[in-house]
Amino acid sequence: MNETTENFWAALALPPPPPPVAFYRLYYDKHGYLLFYSMENLPGNYIEIDQATFAAGSPRIRVVNGQLQHIKTNIVTKLVHSDQGQACDPRDIAVITSNENKQYWKLKVADETN
Repeated sequence: MNETTENFWAALALPPPPPPVAFYRLYYDKHGYLLFYSMENLPGNYIEIDQATFAAGSPRIRVVNGQLQHIKTNIVTKLVHSDQGQACDPRDIAVITSNENKQYWKLKVADETN
């Protein structure tokens, strides 16, 4: 707090409010691969991480049994046809559509079994 804020709370004769608690989360998919880092309370699988890990923002992380595991090799992914996922125009994957005529795509990780 700065001097102006301290003077404000002193004038009101109230104790200053406690600082907000910061939390850092790493959200991951069902296979443990990183989806995104966030400081928000969002739905999905996540683990609490420290500020240093959050600030590093490494994409080479995997969650195994609730613990972080650093990946030393590259994660290889590719888009594959699917019955669920993102609906795209069958002639151009770059065009997202909700029409009846559509093709679904999902991102597949190389070590994924399905």
